Amino acid sequence: MAKTKTQFVCQNCGYNSPRFLGRCPNCGAWNQMVEEKVPTKVETTNAQTNLVGQVAKPELMAKVSIEKEPRVHTQLGELNRVLGGGIVPGSLVLIGGDPGIGKSTLLLQVSGQLSQDKGKVLYVSGEESASQIKMRAGRLGVAGKQLYLYPETDMGSIRHQIEQLKPDYVVIDSVQTMQEPDLSSAIGSVAQVREVTASLMKIAKQNQITIFIVGHVTKGGAIAGPKILEHMVDTVLYFEGDQQRTYRILRAVKNRFGSTNEIGIFEMRAGGLHEVANPSEIFLEERLTGATGSAVVVSLEGTRPILVEIQALITPTVFGNAQRTTTGIDRNRAALIMAVLEKRANLMLQNQDAYLKAAGGVKLDEPAIDLAVAVSIASSYRDKGTQATDCFVGEIGLTGEVRSVNRIEQRINEAAKLGFKRVFIPHNNLKGLEIPKTIKVVGVTTIAEALQKAFN
Repeated sequence: MAKTKTQFVCQNCGYNSPRFLGRCPNCGAWNQMVEEKVPTKVETTNAQTNLVGQVAKPELMAKVSIEKEPRVHTQLGELNRVLGGGIVPGSLVLIGGDPGIGKSTLLLQVSGQLSQDKGKVLYVSGEESASQIKMRAGRLGVAGKQLYLYPETDMGSIRHQIEQLKPDYVVIDSVQTMQEPDLSSAIGSVAQVREVTASLMKIAKQNQITIFIVGHVTKGGAIAGPKILEHMVDTVLYFEGDQQRTYRILRAVKNRFGSTNEIGIFEMRAGGLHEVANPSEIFLEERLTGATGSAVVVSLEGTRPILVEIQALITPTVFGNAQRTTTGIDRNRAALIMAVLEKRANLMLQNQDAYLKAAGGVKLDEPAIDLAVAVSIASSYRDKGTQATDCFVGEIGLTGEVRSVNRIEQRINEAAKLGFKRVFIPHNNLKGLEIPKTIKVVGVTTIAEALQKAFN
């Protein structure tokens, strides 16, 4: 009897090795090499055909007709924003996030809404039975007219049901539980995830069926499986948030049909996820009046301006080296701003511990937050608070100058709408600016000038 051939495959990147390795030489991951059987024969595949039997043929690009189909809008405006304006027919969307963050809840709510008047929806679950999904749907108030539940993990059966039902939308929950019957690899292995995703991609592209895929994440926060999984799909969405908090952030990290800078904010309640139309009020609702070490920045997430409170706590260090701790702000950016404050604004910070955070659990990474970070640090160091109706926008250079930022009018209008009376912006942004009557715009050139005007 012939001996079965095996190989060791890295579950992180898909690297193959004839022998076991403790550390993957391709991606450097430890203890990720898993033994898998090598297929004894090459499987032949038929030409790509769609559900109506049409075979793909090469065409001249000049003769290819473009059928512009409108995007499908869900009742969740935040999801439409992140997807770039709605669901694109025939797209393959991957949603990842920590366990219990709300991935299945979001897709079940969207499935119920789409099945009301947008077409048939096939909800395939490899983790729950139909009765369990029905119980969760009852709690969320989901009662779709054309929502079909199908608890199955075999891709052969799933393809057969798609051919019979011909749905407009398919939800796969989750891709790590699906199995191709022709592969002998374990469920959730690199080979299974790759082949399952490839099969779903063919179904989506050839038949204009929109497919949503739920992906598990590793303890590091990345989607489990090979990186090729994210390359194959059209859109990759990440659900972020702390389970101790009720707010969730849906962020696009890849989108072939829209911007990757958009975010959607939801609130988890007993009846499911509810969109947050004005997140700035949430991030500022618990701000203390007259508190030191606090400054408000008008940050831009995609096309949406968001007002976020930046907090700083500066205390004398008791160790040899001063500590620099940040939450929601890049640590290197904070260290750079503190160095500029010490050199250009005469603040002795080298013997001070610094703790900074962006309130509300949001992550800020654009250069326009520099001025607000610097003002909050100076406020805590001097133990002098800023005015509650002031906000700050601007990038800080190493020579202490305040550099201009983009979309300044949109930022100012958002601050005025929320009742702020003054906004500090770079002086170069004042050219050709239309200023609302309800807010005063203060242009600053250097960080020293900004601190002088903010605390006087």
